[in-house]
Amino acid sequence: MISRRISEPLQSDLESKIVLLSGPRQVGKTFLSRQIFSKSQVYLNFDSPADRSILRERSWDRQADLIIFDELHKWKGWKRWIKGIYDTEGVRPRLLVTGSARMDVFRKGGESLAGRHFNLRLHPFSLRELADSGRDPEQALSTMLEVGAFPEPFLRGSATWANRWRRSHLDRILREDLLDLERVRDIRSIEILVDLLAERVGSPISYSSLARDLEVSPHTVKHWIEILERLYVVFLITPYSRSHARSLLKEPKCYFYDTGRVRNDPGARFENAIACHLLKRCHHLEDTEGERLVLHYVRDKEKREVDFLTVRNQKPEYLVEAKVGDSDFSPALVFYQRQIRPKQAIQLVRRCEREKTLPEVELRSAAKWLARLEA
Repeated sequence: MISRRISEPLQSDLESKIVLLSGPRQVGKTFLSRQIFSKSQVYLNFDSPADRSILRERSWDRQADLIIFDELHKWKGWKRWIKGIYDTEGVRPRLLVTGSARMDVFRKGGESLAGRHFNLRLHPFSLRELADSGRDPEQALSTMLEVGAFPEPFLRGSATWANRWRRSHLDRILREDLLDLERVRDIRSIEILVDLLAERVGSPISYSSLARDLEVSPHTVKHWIEILERLYVVFLITPYSRSHARSLLKEPKCYFYDTGRVRNDPGARFENAIACHLLKRCHHLEDTEGERLVLHYVRDKEKREVDFLTVRNQKPEYLVEAKVGDSDFSPALVFYQRQIRPKQAIQLVRRCEREKTLPEVELRSAAKWLARLEA
């Protein structure tokens, strides 16, 4: 059994608020939900005709400890509906809404759930969760880089099985979840876009270049990527600038929630795994402690670059460079440590023979450092 870091905050939040739990499809939302109050709960999936009837009639068992509403965001007017439940009945039974698309997208406009809910996001496994469950961090990272960190492929540990799972996983997202979110006809081009983005992990993406490859407009490419973000397929990070508006004008980098989708380049796959861990920590601290965190990369006109920078409450925090096997400190890491003055500057190395430090920067084993990360 692998304990998820979000379990305790989830149980606590359910005592007083509706909880909106979102995350990628098959990341373990339903399993986690059922695990919390396993003795007395009701699970209702909006995709089931029988469950939709119960939802319309509001005829679930009020003696249950927990009611799980899965994929409820697909129901037009769902916010008004659950707001009415909360305002008339409160949170006994406890109310949990789960979904495989970003719930913040569906909170915008229309009825507001302000003051009635907390938002939590569930990610694939982290090394902290695996280490806390007794797994060796080095071996866990190797498995993660081979098959990804989603529960099913990770626990199977088979690259062949993971490849088959990955194909059906994306197919279901694009042919079910995407069509529930927007009317998109050209599914095949979005599939090709996913492949193109996987080849560009770790590099700034050009909407114009992708548009030429796909024979569509840059605006269409940008819109498709925004849809993939909403469905937890990819996430973007922008370059750091003390001016937030300036950072939005520069080319972002694209990473996948499923590290296993980055197949061809071990360095890019390792960098993607680091990105996933840092983003998960950002989301965890935002959702459970109310902190404000943003994940960036750093680059200047001279093309000096560091892979990641976390900014916490508008202050630079972790400056992180990912290296598969380089034991020499990155000159860009040293340069930006002096320019930005983050809390900590770390070079994370996949195959680290010896950890070491200079007065301003540290070289650490990626597995050991990630296994101690907060989320």
